[in-house]
Amino acid sequence: MPRIIAVVVTFNRLGLLEKLVERLGEIDGLGEVLVVDNASSDGTGDWLDARGHTGEIPLRSRTLSTNRGGAGGFHDGLAWAIDREADLVWLMDDDGLPDHDCLDRLLEETDNLDFWGPLVVDEADPGRLVFPIRLPGGARVVHAVEDVRKAASHDRIDGIVIPFNGVLVTKELVDLIGLPREEFFIWGDDHEYRLRAEEAGARVATVVTATVRHPSVGNLGTPMMFGRTTYNDSPSDLKHYCMARNNLVNLRDYRGPLHAAAFVVKTAWFYTFTRPSLGRLRLSLRAMRAGIAGDFDGHRRYLS
Repeated sequence: MPRIIAVVVTFNRLGLLEKLVERLGEIDGLGEVLVVDNASSDGTGDWLDARGHTGEIPLRSRTLSTNRGGAGGFHDGLAWAIDREADLVWLMDDDGLPDHDCLDRLLEETDNLDFWGPLVVDEADPGRLVFPIRLPGGARVVHAVEDVRKAASHDRIDGIVIPFNGVLVTKELVDLIGLPREEFFIWGDDHEYRLRAEEAGARVATVVTATVRHPSVGNLGTPMMFGRTTYNDSPSDLKHYCMARNNLVNLRDYRGPLHAAAFVVKTAWFYTFTRPSLGRLRLSLRAMRAGIAGDFDGHRRYLS
């Protein structure tokens, strides 16, 4: 059996973390659970310090000196797991809850894949995906678990995975492509890691028989341009700043300058016509200029 280490990144969600840690203690096959606490202020650090195991599985934790976002947390946690001689690393946020058989289902593909994960379903409506999946090779987006399973071949959808919600990554792939981009802070770091893996020739897939339950995140994307497309408009200035900056960088680096320019135009259209906001347009352009310049500190002004 490979040595499998679970890495959990958490920030100020102790109630959710408690349930997740308990669940991981009930799953066979794990060698260790590592929790990276992003400088939480809700007692998470003290709760973790008082625990050395979950079930019979060793539980180790570290509290970062500052909040480095999901990107910084997974950068630190993945490096930590590799240092602790993991063959496979199981990466997850604190708000997911893998089914008891999730890891077993994923491990059925150990010899076939390098970076793969489960379906992420709505905990209140397990027949619905929390993060809809665009099927490879076309424009079809599926929202129902039944539909994505019908579209699968040999219980897999190749070429797509939803990081970091219960995904497995091999040590060999980490050695090849490195760690997530910690400077992204939040938003787009997971997508960039998948793109980097694909560029390196990694075998990527979603295993449709494996399931992680997750709170609903509502409808993703606001319709624009007469319903022809959508735009990810977050009420949070922090999230929007990181999205505008990091998405532009990802498009430039992996799809080229024309796609990056199209995203700038799309953003300008959205905040001029769809949801007019001069303040949000200025924030977007500030974030995009920072991304082009390689400045990844600007989001800190929006941290509360």
